[in-house]
Amino acid sequence: MSKKIAVFLANGFEEVEALATVDVLRRAGLDVVTAAAGGAKTLQVIGAHNIPVTADVFAKDLNASDLILTICPGGLPGATNLRDDPVVTKLIAAVFDAGNYAAAICAAPIVLNAAGLLNGRKYTCYPSFEKQINPANYTGKRVQVDGKVITACGPGASLEFAFEILRQLGMGDAASKIKAGMIAQ
Repeated sequence: MSKKIAVFLANGFEEVEALATVDVLRRAGLDVVTAAAGGAKTLQVIGAHNIPVTADVFAKDLNASDLILTICPGGLPGATNLRDDPVVTKLIAAVFDAGNYAAAICAAPIVLNAAGLLNGRKYTCYPSFEKQINPANYTGKRVQVDGKVITACGPGASLEFAFEILRQLGMGDAASKIKAGMIAQ
């Protein structure tokens, strides 16, 4: 798999959701880039719990044709910063429209909604954020897959989310091995 996966980071992102996902995907050998977005002026992005993370690139410098998956961590105001960034929503829509994947966790399904991806799809999110999307398709599951859209409910589901992403990318064996090696349930 030669194409990249982009994980968008905006000030106020949920650190566990972003970094656990990046960690698992990189353990599987995937090319994952973290992308500063949501109005970030530098590559250093500050998480919701004041943990600074240096992103690899700026979101504006990514090309949708190079990506197979976009991932949005939640956290506040990180998720709203991503939702309000037209560079992010356009990239997500372009990657998805090309037949690839979109994933979001916690509050971040609001970003997928802004990109037009949740219409008619089942999804999950942090409880109460479904009120900002379409509550009719909200499942409340820890992780929900509908076609090439992968969503999860919050920080406690971060590892499940990452393992499901691997399975959806056809890397179920890698997911099982990494899960066992991490002594994850």
